[in-house]
Amino acid sequence: MKVMIVGGGKIGTYLAEKLLRENHEVRLIELREEERDHILLDLPKEVLVIGNGTDPDVLEAAGIRKMNVVAAVTGDDETNLVVTTLARFEFLANRTIARVNHPKNAWLFNQDMGVDVAINQADLLSALILEEMSMGDMMTLQMLRKGKYLLVEEKVAPKSLALGKKVSELQLPKQCNLVSVIRNEEMITPHGDLVFEVADEVLAVVHQTEKKNLARLFNATP
Repeated sequence: MKVMIVGGGKIGTYLAEKLLRENHEVRLIELREEERDHILLDLPKEVLVIGNGTDPDVLEAAGIRKMNVVAAVTGDDETNLVVTTLARFEFLANRTIARVNHPKNAWLFNQDMGVDVAINQADLLSALILEEMSMGDMMTLQMLRKGKYLLVEEKVAPKSLALGKKVSELQLPKQCNLVSVIRNEEMITPHGDLVFEVADEVLAVVHQTEKKNLARLFNATP
């Protein structure tokens, strides 16, 4: 995958380094010349482009037309919106991602501004806190289709509704598919006759609106 990152601060540099380790092709654009030496401590020089990421000529020269994803992660919301707008409407980028620095600006980060995915750190933190308080042992492993569906992991608790029941006997949410059950470090296909035991680790794909209903089946009942 080819990824362009605009913003060479700590987040942008770390993201570029991580993507490179996973063998993706990366271009990192940073406005501040004085950051060059610092960035090059972590990244190869061919990755870095010093220039203004809101300048169409800089984006063009950096190869934006060949990119699969453009991520604007600067510390300035206005800059991030200009980048995504240019990427989407000027260069027809396939996918755009933008960092939201000020939560009150989140409403601006929409498809009209060229943003496919907005990363609002305040919302993410609050969602994680609320999830920890309400979802028991359920963990979200992966978001799919922009968060519409979730790959989750849940352990079967003592006195849960699922304990001792067959898969076929459970009233699973309509938009939910069991993927696998891990028992004693062995992976089991969740066929209809499989009986749930305490501490079984259940992997499932579920619609985000059905996550709580799924958790109720495996959490301990009052």
